[in-house]
Amino acid sequence: MIIIGVDFHPSTQEIAFLDQETGEYVERQLNHSDGEAEKFYREMAARGVRVRVGMEATGYSRWLERLLAELGIEVWIGDAAKIKAKRVRKQKNDREDARLMLRLLRENNFPRIWVPTPENRDLRQLLWHRHRLVQMRTRIMNQLQAVAMNEGYRWKKKLFSQQGRALLEKLSLAPWASRRRKELLELLDQLDPKIRELTAAAQHEVERWYSNGKEPGSDSGWLKRSRRGYGVPLRHALLSGREIHECLR
Repeated sequence: MIIIGVDFHPSTQEIAFLDQETGEYVERQLNHSDGEAEKFYREMAARGVRVRVGMEATGYSRWLERLLAELGIEVWIGDAAKIKAKRVRKQKNDREDARLMLRLLRENNFPRIWVPTPENRDLRQLLWHRHRLVQMRTRIMNQLQAVAMNEGYRWKKKLFSQQGRALLEKLSLAPWASRRRKELLELLDQLDPKIRELTAAAQHEVERWYSNGKEPGSDSGWLKRSRRGYGVPLRHALLSGREIHECLR
């Protein structure tokens, strides 16, 4: 088997490579933009032997994980904090980090973590996208509340009712304040349908989880909707409780 320790960066990666059968050992840096990294891993896959890659959990590595999965190369993602604790030398550089990944793989001491499936990762994008749009809408609504309060009106949630909006639009404002109100309301009108669409998509995904039955070993209560309608199945199937709370509140 070939094992490869990887220290990954957005533009390059440092690798420490060992063929356990032949004893071949290589250290090198692979560039991403010119296709050097992809070429290297395709050559590894073409050898027809089992290949295992170990790397620390990091951002911007999704493309590499997809490539390795496509090539049939086993990928182990490691817990960054536990890997840091296993570092013996205080000196830290890319080459040393790659050597550390390789050593942990060789010693069967690699702190591997669970990695969500591509489908689950894509569904997380749905939730996070909705969450960010809701945050944007909240900021806009807060600004409109400030416009009304500066004119002596404190309507709170009533401001966004049909009657409240009509009153807001009738307020006599200075030119730039009037333009600000107009454009904030336009942004709000653009965001509302987008958020409704994403909410419906999340609901659809939950219904799909419902149709697949309850979680093994649980009672039927698992299938009960949460107060928000779709927190429970997605929390069990996709995200941690903290993540789902942040996404859907």
